[in-house]
Amino acid sequence: MTRRLGLLALATLLGGCSGLGWFGGDEAGAPAPLVDFTPRVTVRALWSHDAGASSKGQVLDLRAAVRGGRVAVADPKGRVTLLEAETGKEVWETATRTPVSAGPTLGGGAVVVGTSDGQVLALDVESGSVRWQTRVSSEVLSPPAVGSGIVAVRTVDGRLFGLDVQSGRRLWVFDKGVPLLSLRGTGDPVVAGDLVIDGFDGGRLVAVAARDGRQVWETRIASPRGRSDLERMVDIDSAPALAEDAVYAVAYRGQLAALEPGSGKPYWQKDLSSSAGLAVDSRLVFVSDEDGVLWALDRFNGQVVWKDDRMKGRRLTAPVLVGRYVVVGDLEGYLHWLRREDGELVARYRVDSSGFHSAPQASGGVLYAYARNGTVEALRAGD
Repeated sequence: MTRRLGLLALATLLGGCSGLGWFGGDEAGAPAPLVDFTPRVTVRALWSHDAGASSKGQVLDLRAAVRGGRVAVADPKGRVTLLEAETGKEVWETATRTPVSAGPTLGGGAVVVGTSDGQVLALDVESGSVRWQTRVSSEVLSPPAVGSGIVAVRTVDGRLFGLDVQSGRRLWVFDKGVPLLSLRGTGDPVVAGDLVIDGFDGGRLVAVAARDGRQVWETRIASPRGRSDLERMVDIDSAPALAEDAVYAVAYRGQLAALEPGSGKPYWQKDLSSSAGLAVDSRLVFVSDEDGVLWALDRFNGQVVWKDDRMKGRRLTAPVLVGRYVVVGDLEGYLHWLRREDGELVARYRVDSSGFHSAPQASGGVLYAYARNGTVEALRAGD
């Protein structure tokens, strides 16, 4: 999820927008020029769709949600559309007339979105009609998570809500609060069985019970350092990644950590700063760091397997795994395919010059990318 700088205290006075935004590209300087390489695979566009109003100039985590052969997309003006994943054919379109700022998420028979005026909407996946609409305490900047009978929703004022997936009724709220300064954005909650795991401002990863919101464990992934509030700012602004035996999380100005899911105790931790996020497979953890370096580390011990620093300053999205490859998007709208095992760059494809706020999504060997101008493309890479 991309970020921009701003003051939380000032933003709160002006209407509740969260604080300091994403600045990895700004710190890294001008984006590195595209490197020459010999393509090893061909990227083919299966279909393209105009999702609606552009989010250029806004930092919104709008993405293509893929599940059950369907793709859901939303635009900032509140238009939500469901498409056939294979063909891109429209199933339905609903104009909610709400300022959608996060999502959508597919699950529980619904398409769920969050809004900038502090609402959560669930649309019936079959008809597109609004099933329920619930107000939460402030702006929603991370896609809601659906699982275990609940919708987990994070708000910019440091609260995590558990809503009933069928009715939208508030079941519980967990309040962690926010520091004076933080990145504009919030950690993406993940439902993991009977737990909801989410990262919070201040660099703490927290697990709460999905049933009642009771805190189960808390682990610090980043520790503030420096003299000023700005220097001491740390944050977790991406989704944790789950493997069968571990939870992986990364913090801005903090660490990459592998944790035991039941207790939050670290298996290992490594200094690495990222607000974009990570992905994990059976052997490796992939991380896009603040400078635009893509890392591949052994998921069992944190040792570096390879890294690619040819995309410095290009404001990489979180990595996405599709087939044999790891894919990242950049600020100029390029998607880069690298082999998982050794980091060899094998393909590049441009969706739109507006770039990406959010990482593409993958399902069944197909990549679904949502550019900031509202273009959605389904892409397949093959030899």
